[in-house]
Amino acid sequence: MKGAAKKVTGSIAFIGAGNMGEAIIRGLIESDLLHPDKIIASDTRKDRLSYLETRYRISTAPDNLKAIEKAKIILLAVKPQNILKVAEEISKYIAPDMLVISIAAGVSLARLNGLLGGTNRIVRVMPNTPALVLQGVTCVCTDDADNGDIETVEAIFKSIGKVVFVEERHMDAVTGLSGSGPAYFFLILEALADGGVKMGLPRTVALDLAVQTMKGSAALIAEFARHPGELKDMVASPGGTTIWGLHALEKMGVRGALIEAVESATLRSRELGKN
Repeated sequence: MKGAAKKVTGSIAFIGAGNMGEAIIRGLIESDLLHPDKIIASDTRKDRLSYLETRYRISTAPDNLKAIEKAKIILLAVKPQNILKVAEEISKYIAPDMLVISIAAGVSLARLNGLLGGTNRIVRVMPNTPALVLQGVTCVCTDDADNGDIETVEAIFKSIGKVVFVEERHMDAVTGLSGSGPAYFFLILEALADGGVKMGLPRTVALDLAVQTMKGSAALIAEFARHPGELKDMVASPGGTTIWGLHALEKMGVRGALIEAVESATLRSRELGKN
């Protein structure tokens, strides 16, 4: 199923042109997967569309129906609470040869299929905000899309980072971990920098140290493919500073708090999918 990524053919209509929509547009253009004249976007904000036209030389449309008129791929880049309104508007105009990709958190393939009039060419994805710098991770699931559609989706989202295929039953957990995860890391990073400031470091120095430490630590895991616990033990020498710091974190329940954060976000994703 997960064949080699191919060049994207046909035109793509973005319904919704917020930060994630822009990230995907940027990835498509910078990776030379699609020429700007094959991309069209619609959004409720005229200033947003004007910006995208100027920045990426894409086309824009004043409404969703105009946007999908000649599209072969429709990318629903809207919030889950807006999916019903959008689906009611476009469902009658989705042709059998159109591929629909949704990034709406918590909205299942079955619900999307029902809202869009029974079309089977639907793929559900969950990218995350590091896609804005083409360093995201996108989880993909589908029921009935063929291998060609899957390869197309893989190519699109590889342009903004890594692609992982999962069963749909895991998508809410994906949302709770990688979808919401960047915010957890930002909070941790901010707290580390605050700790440095408390101990006398200038704010800019503390932030630079925290950013590079987190970036380098993630790179170590990716490069060495070793369990994070093993890498943690490499840093924590007997009686040293690190083990004292780790003890403080364990006493404050940081590990449990992060696990609960993923659980809470997962449950919220399930709630959004039911509304």
